[in-house]
Amino acid sequence: MTAICCLRILFTDGESQPGEVPKHKAQGVADAFLKARWRKPRKCGAVAPMAFVLADNRVEHLDPSEMQALAAELEKVLFPGRPIGQIALMTFEGDEQAVLKFAALTQSELAGLMAGEGYEGPAGRVHVVTADSVEPRPSTREEAKTFAEDKASAKKQGLTAATTVAPDRPAKAAASVSTLPVVEPAPPVAVEAPPPVVAPAAPEPAKVEPAPAAKPAAAAAKISAPPPPAETGWWGVHDLTQATFVGSAIAMRSDLIGPPPEDDAKLLKRDLVCLTDTQAALKSAAYGEIFVPFGFWNLTTPASQEAYKSRLSRYPLDQQPRLTATIYATPREASIGMLQQMRLFLKGSFSRMDVQVTDPTFPISGLPPELVDTVTLVLNGETEHDRLKQILKFVERKSAYVAKEVGQAVANVGSAVELEACKAAGIALVRGPAVTEFLDKPVASPDGAVLAAANAA
Repeated sequence: MTAICCLRILFTDGESQPGEVPKHKAQGVADAFLKARWRKPRKCGAVAPMAFVLADNRVEHLDPSEMQALAAELEKVLFPGRPIGQIALMTFEGDEQAVLKFAALTQSELAGLMAGEGYEGPAGRVHVVTADSVEPRPSTREEAKTFAEDKASAKKQGLTAATTVAPDRPAKAAASVSTLPVVEPAPPVAVEAPPPVVAPAAPEPAKVEPAPAAKPAAAAAKISAPPPPAETGWWGVHDLTQATFVGSAIAMRSDLIGPPPEDDAKLLKRDLVCLTDTQAALKSAAYGEIFVPFGFWNLTTPASQEAYKSRLSRYPLDQQPRLTATIYATPREASIGMLQQMRLFLKGSFSRMDVQVTDPTFPISGLPPELVDTVTLVLNGETEHDRLKQILKFVERKSAYVAKEVGQAVANVGSAVELEACKAAGIALVRGPAVTEFLDKPVASPDGAVLAAANAA
């Protein structure tokens, strides 16, 4: 059971020919999107310009609506400011040979499929996907012909039914009324309902005394039980160059137990919890920068943006100078257009923008000045040796960061050795288990916490 699908990108606006928008730009946006969303055990890969093959061995059919977010993203990145309708995606699901044949179709052949004319090739499941719709299409010429005939027949039958149904109704109603006397023997059926034996309602005596007696016990248990821990906590953010704590980063307590979810909807819920708890903390935590997480892909979808807006609307404006938005799951080839839109979206509540990456070779040289303030490398190697190599690769690009006036930071620092490597490399900001324990409250002052690695030593 393996579902295989080919995804094609189409330029649908007659005024916007593919030559006007670099194919490699559309290819790059789609590639970054799929690598971030189409995660293992699913597989994906480019097989031709603006053509990708997707596979999932856990299902019989793929859900084309998953590609709507990609269609919306391509619209925003390639045609900013224009109305929706410049881009469409087409998915073709079938066997491997049919999928590869579909990947080689020309844009004009794809336009014929979009128009419902079918194509000269093997049959499959075809859908046209735009930012606001998912519509099926016939795949072959024969299917298209049959589909057109069925549609015409259905339309004709609908018109006929509309003219004949109305006069028939009174006759049918009269006929049904005339049969009512014959059904009169039905009253005996009411006798069949002697289950009023249930009426004695034996349960009533049982509920008289015990229920009230149980409630006080439950209430007492609730009073004595300790409150559950908060869903969120804080990592202290330490500046190694100044040997002082400069702020705190909010995070989910569940991440101490296992990896975060991959589903964007679940990640959005976590972000909203962090935003709510940060708002509460701002009332009592008067010191330092506060780092608040946002999911990269959730910042690209209108529905998620509205959810973020509803929380951010409650943030006091006088706290904006100390707030940093930190964008996690940032792909290596993140588009400049998307980052610019994120900066614009967040700047009303946050004075700085940080992007979190897991690839130490993140191409900082391609970003324009003043787009991001810091880039944070999240260490993820399985061994300390792997993690030290990531730090080394990250600082090898220090000159490029200096040239762009972008700070370098490292998160998830897990040992004294890693902490020392960051210090020796000139990394300023660090956080993670080797910096502080997971705190219940933000750091209260420059010396309001002690380096966890120093405690361990």
